[in-house]
Amino acid sequence: MEIDAAASGAVLKRERVRDAVLELIEDRRPGDAIPSERTLCAELGVSRPTLRAAIDELVVAGLLVREHGRGMFVAAEKITQELVSDRRAFSLPQAAGAWTSRLLEVRTLPAGARVGRKLRMSPAAQIHYVARLRLVDGSPMAIEYLHVPADLVSDLTSEELEQGDLYEHLGERHDVRVSEAVQSIEPTVVTRAEADLLDVPELSPALLFERLTTDTRGRPVEYVHSLYRGDRYRIVSRLTLGPRDQAPPPGEGHHPGIPPGDFATKDPVTLSTRGVVQGGM
Repeated sequence: MEIDAAASGAVLKRERVRDAVLELIEDRRPGDAIPSERTLCAELGVSRPTLRAAIDELVVAGLLVREHGRGMFVAAEKITQELVSDRRAFSLPQAAGAWTSRLLEVRTLPAGARVGRKLRMSPAAQIHYVARLRLVDGSPMAIEYLHVPADLVSDLTSEELEQGDLYEHLGERHDVRVSEAVQSIEPTVVTRAEADLLDVPELSPALLFERLTTDTRGRPVEYVHSLYRGDRYRIVSRLTLGPRDQAPPPGEGHHPGIPPGDFATKDPVTLSTRGVVQGGM
């Protein structure tokens, strides 16, 4: 296959421009402005289309924000979630930030065929369905949809769903103690309605989490699917390639798709991860 020299040169030039702008971003704090397009073109010796192509990539990646009539600014830092491998599965240190919830909908209804299969129950059996918006430091980060068997948990209060550790509430108030979860992650885009809730443009990239949680008796306790902003959330894999002298201290914060503090019990719990993002992020 022949390579178009002109096209290749344009790609390489854009990459050099992108690296130069990345250096500007790394030298600044979130909310700081970067020089105007005219200034950058003059400083870097490139055309306006070449610069804009590089800037567009950084905007889509969530590193820069354009504000009409004001200029370009360094975007807020992404919430980073690490996946740490051990011999059996990926354990998940908690992500940073102050996580809160805002209830969008709470209903009790039949499970239906799909959720019934997930929770290993009759489609006619009742579940608690909860939709809530997850916020980090007051900014929308994710939309979460929970499905909990009603025969295991007679009711769920607004306080339990908005405040504190949901799994801790299940254990203390409903005698349901979670033990294990299997979670998948894949890329997607947001619809117009989801975009409005997450304060992003329609069709913005996002991460879709699906999780099935079981209790100490092996019973399905909760099926959840969550949509996380792709411009503010990222997954980083930490691979353990050999033994180490001592374990690191436990983290504090938030598991992806899991309320703050969940699984942070006295006994360590491992969250298995399947199908980690297909096709990249």
